[in-house]
Amino acid sequence: MGLTIAQKIIKEHIITGDLTVGSEVALKIDQTLTQDATGTMAYLEFETMGLDRVKTERSVAYIDHNTLQSGFENADDHRYIQSVCKKHGIYFSRPGNGICHQVHLERFGKPGKTLIGSDSHTPTGGGIGMLAMGAGGLDVAVAMGGGAYYITMPKMYKVNLTGKLNPFVTAKDISLEILRILSVKGGVGAIIEWGGEGIKTLTVPERATITNMGTELGATTSIFPSDEITREFLKSQGREEDYVELSSDPDAVYDRIIDIDLDTLKPLIACPHSPDNIVEVESLKGVKVDQVCIGSCTNSSLFDMLKVAALLKGKTIDPSVSLSISPGSKQVLSMLSDCGALSDILASGARLLECACGPCIGMGFSPNSAGVSLRTFNRNFVGRSGTADAGVYLVSPETAVAAALTGYITDPRELGSMPEIFMPEYFKIDDSAVIEPAEVEDAESLEILRGPNIKPFPKSLPQEDNLTAELALKVGDNITTDHIMPAGAKILPYRSNIPHLSQFCFSVCDTTFPERAKALSQSIIVGGINYGQGSSREHAALVPMYLGVRVVIAKSFARIHIANLINAGIMPLTFKDSDDYDKLSEGDSLTLANVFDGMDKGEILLKNERNGETYTLICSFTERQKAILKAGGLLAYTKEG
Repeated sequence: MGLTIAQKIIKEHIITGDLTVGSEVALKIDQTLTQDATGTMAYLEFETMGLDRVKTERSVAYIDHNTLQSGFENADDHRYIQSVCKKHGIYFSRPGNGICHQVHLERFGKPGKTLIGSDSHTPTGGGIGMLAMGAGGLDVAVAMGGGAYYITMPKMYKVNLTGKLNPFVTAKDISLEILRILSVKGGVGAIIEWGGEGIKTLTVPERATITNMGTELGATTSIFPSDEITREFLKSQGREEDYVELSSDPDAVYDRIIDIDLDTLKPLIACPHSPDNIVEVESLKGVKVDQVCIGSCTNSSLFDMLKVAALLKGKTIDPSVSLSISPGSKQVLSMLSDCGALSDILASGARLLECACGPCIGMGFSPNSAGVSLRTFNRNFVGRSGTADAGVYLVSPETAVAAALTGYITDPRELGSMPEIFMPEYFKIDDSAVIEPAEVEDAESLEILRGPNIKPFPKSLPQEDNLTAELALKVGDNITTDHIMPAGAKILPYRSNIPHLSQFCFSVCDTTFPERAKALSQSIIVGGINYGQGSSREHAALVPMYLGVRVVIAKSFARIHIANLINAGIMPLTFKDSDDYDKLSEGDSLTLANVFDGMDKGEILLKNERNGETYTLICSFTERQKAILKAGGLLAYTKEG
């Protein structure tokens, strides 16, 4: 039996385990990346391990999230990260150099290599044939130290593309189409491989848009073959030597095959407040638009920006619309400037923002109250934009431009003929904003620079064999990490300060939760389907741990979040009978008895002290995960080892 692309890479990197679906696999990691919203904590964790030097082939720290420096906090964190990088062998991408996924694709990603990053959209690297996965910061820290990264061996899905995209229909629309087919939970436990004759019509930036958005499916990762299109991309970046051919075997077996005919696709749009709430753009014609944002790690490549510039050339945006443009990297921005496309963008009335994540994470450019914002981003969760009552829609750059010019949601095909875009044969190479680490012999004398906002890593507690605690919060389906630990300009600067950050935990759902949880000292949370979807931010586990949450019970969990909960020493359990969810109420006193025995059996009994009812909870922890929970989290477990 043949192998898929992902199975081939996994097989080459297995330390322990095998390709049996559902079994635990330990992987050697070649590359890591962090960004500053999660990186500070990851490097504090790395320091705690007491290692002198990273052991990966390449580790890069990017400054792209917390670039708004309205106080000392972000600047201090950036200085801390830069000093850690210099001392411990990590490359440091300075603020302004660009968004981690865009820059890594351009300058560092290599087909056939493994990459984990403390950002859920790390699968962007699958656009050039990497096995690239989002992970919690602690998992990244362990990988930097030479440790294995553990995953549950995923199923394999194949998406076959046929035909060719029509004008004004884009890779973003392919991404939205697969979300319409699978939903935000349809990729959980799977790796999605893209193939078929249709992929030969897609550039690497288009492929990267698709693998980036694969995160919203809940998939472990997404991946394209490494072919001649990949070779040409790497050659244009001066990196042809990094090319290796990668393809699946003709007799590879997939758990599910999905066919998409590109000829039949139309421009699509994801409506508030979920990436899978998708309709055709033409069905929303005439909806008034207040704001348009073009950029993010999904749609900020030179290819995207040249299309935007061509469509805006000689035109002026509607007076009622505010338009922002965020190029994905310094390379993209400088090449736009050199060829004159930037002037076309600015002449339209657009506002040029920094080469950073910006509005995507609520870091500035929030919509007006109750505003409608069209964004080329990957997420439109409620409140993520920084405006609680805004309606955020996800679209392609072409659809975004159409709205900016007309002031209304408009099918971009109404703009006329699509201008022809000519991509350069070679890209402008300037890595001066990537600071190399010190040589080993010079590193020992270097000082780590810490500001007052950096607080020690919170201490977790070992899991108990018997536990009685109050149900402090009950939430519904598709609770995201933005619900659990919101982002935004007011909160992100405190990512290295867990005590302060805890004030905002679950504030989207219940503003009283932090105070109540802290008063209880230990508590339980109950959730619905796909609990913890969205960002890889481990703060959505670390902060509840700090507030005393010992157990989270849900109908189902998102992949990265369940790993983060275990790493934080919080036990994730699921209902055997999902109807039992309805039988629990906030304030109930809940008892879990003989937990350790239950871990081994895969079932733990939960007693509701309010009415004496007993419910069965299920778990499928590996021996390593059991040991981590008993130790009180991955950091404590690593120290014990």
